[in-house]
Amino acid sequence: MKLRIAWLAILCLALAATPALAGTWSYDNGPINGGTNAWTINFGYVVSDTFTVPGYSDYVTGFQFGVWEYPGDSLGSVDWSITTAENGGTVIGSGTASPPYLTDTFLSTNSYGYDIDLITVTGLNVTVSGGTYWLNLQNATVPNGDPVYWDENSGVGCGGSGCPSTASESAVGSIAGEAFTITGHNTPEPSSIMLFGSGILGLAGLLRHKLF
Repeated sequence: MKLRIAWLAILCLALAATPALAGTWSYDNGPINGGTNAWTINFGYVVSDTFTVPGYSDYVTGFQFGVWEYPGDSLGSVDWSITTAENGGTVIGSGTASPPYLTDTFLSTNSYGYDIDLITVTGLNVTVSGGTYWLNLQNATVPNGDPVYWDENSGVGCGGSGCPSTASESAVGSIAGEAFTITGHNTPEPSSIMLFGSGILGLAGLLRHKLF
Protein backbone atom coordinates (compact mmCIF):
# COMPACT_ATOMS: atom_id res chain seq x y z
CA MET A 1 0.00 0.00 0.00
CA LYS A 2 2.79 2.43 0.95
CA LEU A 3 4.60 1.58 -2.29
CA ARG A 4 1.52 2.50 -4.30
CA ILE A 5 1.12 5.79 -2.41
CA ALA A 6 4.76 6.73 -3.05
CA TRP A 7 4.51 6.03 -6.78
CA LEU A 8 1.23 7.97 -6.93
CA ALA A 9 2.92 10.92 -5.24
CA ILE A 10 5.74 10.87 -7.83
CA LEU A 11 3.21 10.77 -10.66
CA CYS A 12 1.24 13.68 -9.21
CA LEU A 13 4.39 15.77 -8.79
CA ALA A 14 5.37 15.09 -12.39
CA LEU A 15 1.94 16.14 -13.66
CA ALA A 16 1.90 19.25 -11.49
CA ALA A 17 5.33 20.28 -12.70
CA THR A 18 4.52 19.93 -16.40
CA PRO A 19 3.24 23.52 -16.85
CA ALA A 20 6.35 24.86 -15.11
CA LEU A 21 8.65 22.80 -17.29
CA ALA A 22 7.03 23.59 -20.62
CA GLY A 23 4.05 25.61 -21.71
CA THR A 24 2.55 27.84 -24.36
CA TRP A 25 1.90 31.57 -24.48
CA SER A 26 0.14 33.97 -26.80
CA TYR A 27 -0.12 37.69 -27.45
CA ASP A 28 -3.56 38.79 -28.64
CA ASN A 29 -3.97 42.24 -30.21
CA GLY A 30 -7.69 41.79 -30.65
CA PRO A 31 -10.14 40.26 -33.12
CA ILE A 32 -10.52 41.07 -36.80
CA ASN A 33 -12.66 44.18 -37.28
CA GLY A 34 -13.17 44.11 -41.03
CA GLY A 35 -14.91 47.46 -41.25
CA THR A 36 -12.74 50.29 -39.90
CA ASN A 37 -9.60 50.49 -42.05
CA ALA A 38 -6.77 48.37 -43.44
CA TRP A 39 -3.17 48.97 -44.55
CA THR A 40 -1.37 47.76 -47.67
CA ILE A 41 1.26 45.04 -47.10
CA ASN A 42 2.50 44.77 -50.69
CA PHE A 43 3.71 47.17 -53.43
CA GLY A 44 6.68 48.13 -51.24
CA TYR A 45 4.73 49.08 -48.10
CA VAL A 46 5.60 47.66 -44.68
CA VAL A 47 3.21 47.55 -41.71
CA SER A 48 4.70 47.00 -38.24
CA ASP A 49 3.08 46.23 -34.87
CA THR A 50 4.55 45.59 -31.44
CA PHE A 51 3.89 42.50 -29.35
CA THR A 52 5.03 41.40 -25.90
CA VAL A 53 6.75 38.12 -25.06
CA PRO A 54 6.37 36.92 -21.45
CA GLY A 55 8.52 34.61 -19.44
CA TYR A 56 12.11 33.55 -19.04
CA SER A 57 13.02 32.36 -22.54
CA ASP A 58 10.58 31.61 -25.31
CA TYR A 59 10.07 30.69 -28.94
CA VAL A 60 7.65 32.21 -31.45
CA THR A 61 5.97 29.32 -33.27
CA GLY A 62 3.43 31.13 -35.42
CA PHE A 63 1.00 34.00 -35.85
CA GLN A 64 -2.39 34.91 -37.29
CA PHE A 65 -3.64 38.15 -38.78
CA GLY A 66 -6.67 39.53 -40.59
CA VAL A 67 -6.62 40.83 -44.16
CA TRP A 68 -8.85 42.59 -46.66
CA GLU A 69 -8.62 41.09 -50.16
CA TYR A 70 -10.38 41.55 -53.47
CA PRO A 71 -13.28 39.08 -53.90
CA GLY A 72 -12.02 35.58 -54.58
CA ASP A 73 -8.34 36.34 -53.88
CA SER A 74 -6.29 34.03 -51.66
CA LEU A 75 -2.95 34.99 -50.16
CA GLY A 76 -0.07 33.05 -51.72
CA SER A 77 2.81 34.31 -49.58
CA VAL A 78 3.92 37.12 -47.30
CA ASP A 79 7.33 38.24 -46.04
CA TRP A 80 7.54 38.57 -42.27
CA SER A 81 10.19 39.65 -39.80
CA ILE A 82 10.49 40.01 -36.03
CA THR A 83 12.74 42.88 -35.03
CA THR A 84 13.76 44.89 -31.99
CA ALA A 85 12.72 48.21 -33.55
CA GLU A 86 10.07 49.51 -35.91
CA ASN A 87 10.87 47.79 -39.22
CA GLY A 88 14.52 47.75 -38.18
CA GLY A 89 16.98 47.25 -35.37
CA THR A 90 18.17 43.69 -34.77
CA VAL A 91 16.40 41.06 -36.87
CA ILE A 92 15.40 38.23 -34.52
CA GLY A 93 13.81 36.15 -37.27
CA SER A 94 12.52 36.56 -40.80
CA GLY A 95 11.23 34.59 -43.75
CA THR A 96 8.60 34.14 -46.43
CA ALA A 97 5.47 32.31 -45.32
CA SER A 98 3.79 30.20 -48.00
CA PRO A 99 1.74 26.96 -48.12
CA PRO A 100 1.69 24.54 -46.39
CA TYR A 101 2.81 26.82 -43.54
CA LEU A 102 0.40 29.57 -44.63
CA THR A 103 -3.36 29.11 -44.84
CA ASP A 104 -5.99 31.64 -45.96
CA THR A 105 -9.48 31.18 -44.49
CA PHE A 106 -12.39 33.22 -45.84
CA LEU A 107 -14.54 34.73 -43.06
CA SER A 108 -16.96 37.21 -44.63
CA THR A 109 -17.46 40.04 -47.11
CA ASN A 110 -17.53 43.52 -45.60
CA SER A 111 -19.70 46.50 -46.50
CA TYR A 112 -17.03 47.81 -48.89
CA GLY A 113 -17.07 44.62 -50.98
CA TYR A 114 -13.75 43.19 -49.72
CA ASP A 115 -13.28 39.61 -48.58
CA ILE A 116 -12.20 39.45 -44.94
CA ASP A 117 -9.83 36.51 -44.43
CA LEU A 118 -7.87 34.99 -41.56
CA ILE A 119 -4.23 34.23 -42.39
CA THR A 120 -2.49 31.58 -40.27
CA VAL A 121 1.29 31.14 -40.34
CA THR A 122 2.83 28.10 -38.63
CA GLY A 123 6.12 26.24 -38.48
CA LEU A 124 8.23 29.05 -36.99
CA ASN A 125 10.96 28.51 -34.41
CA VAL A 126 12.21 32.00 -33.56
CA THR A 127 14.13 32.32 -30.31
CA VAL A 128 13.17 35.35 -28.23
CA SER A 129 13.33 36.39 -24.59
CA GLY A 130 10.84 38.31 -22.49
CA GLY A 131 10.25 41.82 -23.85
CA THR A 132 8.71 43.84 -26.65
CA TYR A 133 9.30 43.17 -30.35
CA TRP A 134 7.91 44.27 -33.73
CA LEU A 135 6.09 42.06 -36.23
CA ASN A 136 6.62 43.45 -39.74
CA LEU A 137 4.62 42.30 -42.81
CA GLN A 138 5.34 43.13 -46.45
CA ASN A 139 5.51 41.76 -50.03
CA ALA A 140 2.19 39.93 -49.78
CA THR A 141 1.28 38.15 -53.01
CA VAL A 142 -1.91 36.93 -54.63
CA PRO A 143 -2.00 35.19 -58.04
CA ASN A 144 -3.33 38.18 -59.99
CA GLY A 145 -1.24 40.85 -58.26
CA ASP A 146 -4.08 42.60 -56.39
CA PRO A 147 -3.34 44.62 -53.24
CA VAL A 148 -3.58 42.98 -49.80
CA TYR A 149 -4.45 44.98 -46.69
CA TRP A 150 -3.76 44.19 -43.01
CA ASP A 151 -6.96 44.77 -41.01
CA GLU A 152 -6.90 47.65 -38.51
CA ASN A 153 -8.81 47.07 -35.29
CA SER A 154 -7.31 49.86 -33.11
CA GLY A 155 -6.61 47.25 -30.43
CA VAL A 156 -10.30 46.93 -29.54
CA GLY A 157 -10.94 43.73 -27.62
CA CYS A 158 -7.26 42.90 -27.20
CA GLY A 159 -5.94 41.13 -24.14
CA GLY A 160 -2.65 40.67 -22.34
CA SER A 161 0.43 42.67 -21.47
CA GLY A 162 1.44 45.44 -23.87
CA CYS A 163 -1.91 45.48 -25.65
CA PRO A 164 -2.91 47.34 -27.80
CA SER A 165 0.20 47.42 -29.93
CA THR A 166 2.12 50.43 -31.15
CA ALA A 167 1.90 50.36 -34.96
CA SER A 168 3.28 52.11 -38.02
CA GLU A 169 3.13 52.10 -41.82
CA SER A 170 6.33 52.74 -43.74
CA ALA A 171 4.90 55.60 -45.83
CA VAL A 172 2.85 57.50 -43.25
CA GLY A 173 4.34 56.69 -39.82
CA SER A 174 2.20 55.97 -36.74
CA ILE A 175 -1.16 54.26 -37.25
CA ALA A 176 -3.67 52.41 -35.08
CA GLY A 177 -2.94 48.76 -34.22
CA GLU A 178 -3.84 45.79 -36.43
CA ALA A 179 -5.65 42.50 -35.82
CA PHE A 180 -3.19 39.70 -35.02
CA THR A 181 -2.08 37.09 -32.51
CA ILE A 182 1.39 35.66 -31.81
CA THR A 183 1.85 32.19 -30.34
CA GLY A 184 4.85 30.43 -28.85
CA HIS A 185 6.14 28.00 -26.25
CA ASN A 186 8.23 28.42 -23.12
CA THR A 187 11.64 27.16 -22.11
CA PRO A 188 11.57 26.26 -18.39
CA GLU A 189 13.47 28.41 -15.92
CA PRO A 190 16.42 26.63 -14.24
CA SER A 191 14.80 27.16 -10.84
CA SER A 192 11.70 25.24 -11.99
CA ILE A 193 13.82 22.32 -13.18
CA MET A 194 15.77 22.26 -9.89
CA LEU A 195 12.57 22.34 -7.83
CA PHE A 196 11.08 19.50 -9.84
CA GLY A 197 14.28 17.44 -9.59
CA SER A 198 14.54 18.00 -5.84
CA GLY A 199 10.98 16.80 -5.34
CA ILE A 200 11.57 13.64 -7.37
CA LEU A 201 14.79 12.87 -5.48
CA GLY A 202 13.07 13.40 -2.14
CA LEU A 203 10.21 11.07 -3.00
CA ALA A 204 12.62 8.51 -4.42
CA GLY A 205 14.53 8.57 -1.15
CA LEU A 206 11.32 8.09 0.80
CA LEU A 207 10.36 5.18 -1.44
CA ARG A 208 13.76 3.53 -0.93
CA HIS A 209 13.45 3.94 2.84
CA LYS A 210 10.03 2.28 2.85
CA LEU A 211 11.24 -0.58 0.65
CA PHE A 212 14.44 -1.38 2.54
